[in-house]
Amino acid sequence: PLLRLECAKKAAEYKKILVCGTTGFSEEEKKQLVNYAQNCVIIWSSNMSIGVNLLFNLVEKVSTILRDDYDVEIVEMHHREKIDAPSGTALTLGASVAKGRNIDLEKFGKMTRFGTNSKRLKGEIGFASLRGGDVIGDQKVIFAGDGERIELVHKASNRNVFASGAIRAAIWGSGQKPGFYLMKDVLQIS
Repeated sequence: PLLRLECAKKAAEYKKILVCGTTGFSEEEKKQLVNYAQNCVIIWSSNMSIGVNLLFNLVEKVSTILRDDYDVEIVEMHHREKIDAPSGTALTLGASVAKGRNIDLEKFGKMTRFGTNSKRLKGEIGFASLRGGDVIGDQKVIFAGDGERIELVHKASNRNVFASGAIRAAIWGSGQKPGFYLMKDVLQIS
């Protein structure tokens, strides 16, 4: 995160656009990003794929409608070399569920289940992280109710989708006033 903050500092100094698609910022570092955005355009998302950003929005909307009447599980898979789990994208999907339900992810997120004391609690948002092979990024959000299941899925089959989203963000950002923006601003998702 320090290198990314240095990039944000330079973008502010030279009044350039910064497109940032990474995670791992502390709350203090996020505040610094917003502060730098007073002098430049900073566009941030935990994932620059247009499809994933649409998925964030869909998950929030579905969560608003279904509330905690449906159990939610987020399943993500990435290549064997990925070191963080759950991924930043999975955590953003969890935050989308929490926002749709108007609850706190810190309180309702269940990052692991193991052993005999792992009964699901009402309202819980479960996470499962899988690692293997050369998988670029698979995300699945499962809404499981009595008698039916809704699954929203995104699978990245090559990394070009991240670059395409970043380029779209940079082009959009070139017409904006200094500020801190999200990909949902770029895609005009309300």
